[in-house]
Amino acid sequence: MNYRIDNLQYCNWSREVFQINKEAGLDAVHVTIVYHEDYDEFLERLNQWNKLFNDNSDLIFLGKDYKDIAKAKSENKTAIFFGFQNCSPIEDDIKLVEKVHEHGCRFMQLTYNNQSLLATGCYEKIDSGITNFGREVIKEMNRVGIVIDMSHSAEKSTLDAIEISQKPIAITHANPSFWHEAKRNKSEKLLRSLSESGGMLGLSLYSHHLKDSKDCKLESFCEMVARTADIMGVNNLGIGSDLCLYQPNSVVEWMRNGTWTKEKNYGEGSKDKPEFPKQPDWFFDARGFGNIEIGLKKVGFNDDEINGILGNNWFNFYKGIN
Repeated sequence: MNYRIDNLQYCNWSREVFQINKEAGLDAVHVTIVYHEDYDEFLERLNQWNKLFNDNSDLIFLGKDYKDIAKAKSENKTAIFFGFQNCSPIEDDIKLVEKVHEHGCRFMQLTYNNQSLLATGCYEKIDSGITNFGREVIKEMNRVGIVIDMSHSAEKSTLDAIEISQKPIAITHANPSFWHEAKRNKSEKLLRSLSESGGMLGLSLYSHHLKDSKDCKLESFCEMVARTADIMGVNNLGIGSDLCLYQPNSVVEWMRNGTWTKEKNYGEGSKDKPEFPKQPDWFFDARGFGNIEIGLKKVGFNDDEINGILGNNWFNFYKGIN
């Protein structure tokens, strides 16, 4: 059985988006449901998602483990897996780790760009690594079955997380820095450590993470995948597109600034404008999975390797979450 999984989207969710994902053949999508929200605000997001599940039950349902990906495949639906791009919902209370898991959270970033109570983000000048609280939270995440996600974290903190965690971690949406030097892209040293520990890298299609941004060529992206496979092994690679389909530009301000600053900080590549970048024309939305499949074949991947990158590797990773 071959699966198609996009392990990071943050779209403006609607029936149209769910239909696009179905047309793309996606059996599972890991969705961001919070950035800077606290626990009570997280519960509000759950209410919004419950309505989406009720209104679109013919297309989507809440996924809890890998068996739900197989169920989605058999029912021609998409399993939705909840994730956080920050640790804000657990506040400073370790007991909330189990609570958010009970509500469906399966991935949680320890940081979103800045220093958190758990670790250092990639925008900080000094990376002090995983904190005492972070060590305890990692143990608890391992226990209950939430994946440690270090996509927006700094290098030492990520290497610390790999060492501390008793289960493989994930970088759900980023690319290697050898291809494109972005603050969020990852070094070869880190990628080797990630793969040696059994972790996964979700390759990003977000333009700020791509060489030549929206003008990135499919061939260039697929050549990057091939070189990354040489470094990490093909079984440790998947897709985490970071699609933000139909999101209004006003959302960028919330993503970048949250409630921690009064300044206007829109992050690298934004040129002080609160705008989402345009997607490359070969990956405007999830239906671009088909183009990636063609591109990977052209650079020499065989069918098993391609199916792994486009979903089977994530499926196997999900087997070890709980």
